[in-house]
Amino acid sequence: MSAELYPWIKALHVIAVIAWMAGMLYLPRLFVYHATAAKGSELSETLKVMERRLLRAIVNPAMIAAWILGLSLAWAGDRWGEGWFHGKLALLVAMQILHAAYARWRRHFAADANRHSARFYRFMNEAPTVLLVAIVILAVVKPL
Repeated sequence: MSAELYPWIKALHVIAVIAWMAGMLYLPRLFVYHATAAKGSELSETLKVMERRLLRAIVNPAMIAAWILGLSLAWAGDRWGEGWFHGKLALLVAMQILHAAYARWRRHFAADANRHSARFYRFMNEAPTVLLVAIVILAVVKPL
């Protein structure tokens, strides 16, 4: 990767991460409201549309872009042997698992088969923040 291209890839990676995290923070907030909405109500049906569009139009594409661009940066910078990168990658896998859980819960809401309380989704709303803080610290401070 050329020296001129690297900062552009990095900028696009940061943009993709911001979009991914915005969705990862907003989607469970929608779940909180949805968990208290009556099945079949106008609010429930509106939330179904919002959740689907958010996940498919923003969160999924941003996640894919973040992974592709981030792995490109890791390859270009030869980061594979660095401890901080291993830690960051492990936390990113955890974020990916959380993303998959959000997608699954969205499908449950779409089928009117939610199994969790609003309190559960409030708690799950905090998980991406905790992961994000740790990931940013590893990427910027590189303590390992």
